[in-house]
Amino acid sequence: MPVKFAKRMDRVKASEIRELLKLTARPDIISFAGGLPAPELFPVQEIAQVAHDLTLQEGQKLLQYASTEGRPSLRAKIAQRMKEKYDTPVEADDILITTGSQQCLDFAAKLFLNPGDVVLCESPSYLGALNAFNAYEPIFKEVPTDADGIIPEELDKILSTTPNCKFIYVIPEFQNPTGISWTLERRKKFMEVINKYELPVFEDNPYGELRYSGTPHPTLKSMDTKGLVSFLGTFSKIFCPGLRLGWIAGPHAIVDKFVLIKQSADLHTSNFDQGLVDAYMDTYDLDAHVKEIVALYGHRRDLILKTMEKEFPEGVEFTRPEGGLFLWVTVPEGVSARKVFDKCIEQKVAAVIGDAFYPNEKNDRNLRINYSCMSDERIVEGVKRMAKAIRECL
Repeated sequence: MPVKFAKRMDRVKASEIRELLKLTARPDIISFAGGLPAPELFPVQEIAQVAHDLTLQEGQKLLQYASTEGRPSLRAKIAQRMKEKYDTPVEADDILITTGSQQCLDFAAKLFLNPGDVVLCESPSYLGALNAFNAYEPIFKEVPTDADGIIPEELDKILSTTPNCKFIYVIPEFQNPTGISWTLERRKKFMEVINKYELPVFEDNPYGELRYSGTPHPTLKSMDTKGLVSFLGTFSKIFCPGLRLGWIAGPHAIVDKFVLIKQSADLHTSNFDQGLVDAYMDTYDLDAHVKEIVALYGHRRDLILKTMEKEFPEGVEFTRPEGGLFLWVTVPEGVSARKVFDKCIEQKVAAVIGDAFYPNEKNDRNLRINYSCMSDERIVEGVKRMAKAIRECL
């Protein structure tokens, strides 16, 4: 008898990026396709020492089951860090530790979405979020977005004419895939629209501390006066992604429901990993570690932008992010990004085709570029190969 899966599995597809990474794992291909932190900056020796000491000090406790909400002292540190880094006042009780911030996206969909409900997002938006939401059979509404961020007037139009909008998902700072950051004015107007319709917001902020230039902007959470914004954070980009430690800081009505969902999903995030990060922050200077990350990534951003300006043919546009891990290339009108991608593979260089980041209307003029996990030599050579591939498509 054939196995019969749930109908929703028809909508669950393999991530295009993960499939692409299989191809780009070949050592002869220079890959701008991933979004990986630089492994040479992982504090391996420090973590080894912390793990050793921690196991001796509280090994039995760490290897036992723990509370779903997460380690209290780590939640307190996260709350303090949000106040210091983002001027966003939250308390430890507002925070749930999750298994990466990606888990928050699945929980958000599970909490809010029935088949046919509407999810709003930027256009384009983070592929991992689109995939997480898609399993719950929503209708996606893309809100027009430009270089200054989401366009509040367009959001207002959509909300005034579209029933059953359940929440909006956004990345206001160093967005994935474009690298743009919303202006202060856009943030203010966005929150005015959100307050008008009382729409829940999931503000994803994985890259917020990775600023290389420009002036920081307030988080949407810090501007929230009605308890509508849930802030999603992670240690993946400022520490180590393999630990899978993230969090949600949000209204109790939402966080309490997330706790119930997490109890049935995995009971709690790794107790050992939570203790490891907590003890590391007690023993070492996480801010100093983040400064090292910012210095290296900032250098790599500067180098890739300089090389693109020199090598790319006229008519090719690209964003100039002030932080984060990504930039967004737009090829001239009439040129197919998919064709450029195929030529890039021939030249043994890879990026991600932009249409993967649009849930509805596809766009065949964009490529996403990651620059965080690449040596100087490979950045320069990779851009040269990509420039050659683009010229062959003009």
